[in-house]
Amino acid sequence: MFAAYAARIDRDQPLNGLELGERPAPDVRPGWTTVNVKAASLNHHDLWSLRGVGISEETLPMILGCDAAGVDADGNDVVVHSVIGQTGHGVGPREKPSILTERYQGTFAEQVTVPAWNVLPKPKELSFEEAACLPTAWLTAYRMLFTNGGVRPGDSVLVQGAGGGVATAAIVLGAAAGLRIFATSRDEAKRKRALELGAEAAFATGERLPVRVDAVIETVGAATWSHSVKSLRPGGTLVISGATSGYHPERTELNRIFFLELKVVGSTMGSKEELASLLSFCAAKGVRPVIDSTLPLDRAREAFTRMAEGDLFGKIVLTV
Repeated sequence: MFAAYAARIDRDQPLNGLELGERPAPDVRPGWTTVNVKAASLNHHDLWSLRGVGISEETLPMILGCDAAGVDADGNDVVVHSVIGQTGHGVGPREKPSILTERYQGTFAEQVTVPAWNVLPKPKELSFEEAACLPTAWLTAYRMLFTNGGVRPGDSVLVQGAGGGVATAAIVLGAAAGLRIFATSRDEAKRKRALELGAEAAFATGERLPVRVDAVIETVGAATWSHSVKSLRPGGTLVISGATSGYHPERTELNRIFFLELKVVGSTMGSKEELASLLSFCAAKGVRPVIDSTLPLDRAREAFTRMAEGDLFGKIVLTV
């Protein structure tokens, strides 16, 4: 079957390790199901995999891709939950949970095999392309906002780095749920797009906000950390799920964190139950993932290049 896969690891030039070509079809194993992939979306996780984060040379070649929607072995339209072994289904009792491509072959292929527990019904209201955007970036944003952020309708939220997959999802989901969303970006066009998606206001990165917010959605890391902390009201919550600009901010702002009793909460992915709620929310309320572009699988290198350069707003989807 045709696939996009990591053939080697290159920490400095990750795309050097990306190959497109034929790979063996997945083996059938007890308790697992094979999904014929219709659409799969890219995440920064895929670039990190090419750099060797979460995988090693011993696991190569590894088909990349976490997110997918397609048709399972019984002919059902499904969405794949990409955390394998989250509750022990389909894996050994001592196996730690992992994201697809860390231990098992991923979704950038004609077929992917996952534990039967890991597939959810695709709502008929969502296309395969839309549904394929949800299991990683959008699920991460959903958990950041509503589980770990603890925000309620009317609360104010700062979303750093408009344009990225998680940030874009947080803007759309937050606005749909009745939150006051403020967004930042270095790019004027991305700030304008954030307003179109429901943000109340958009600012240049680091610009002072008119009010202090209840929560901050942080995925940028070092470049925006200090601004995130300074933007919170006393007792507010900073939820972080990534650090695309680096892990070591110049200023940690520890004095503000303890003096204002701020909460810093780490957040990673989400549960199958949260993904089910996210799918239902999108179907019922007309919320749709923001898709930057859709490309056929054989143009995966072009998709990876665009993501690596940051020249996108929303998700890039590969179709099979």
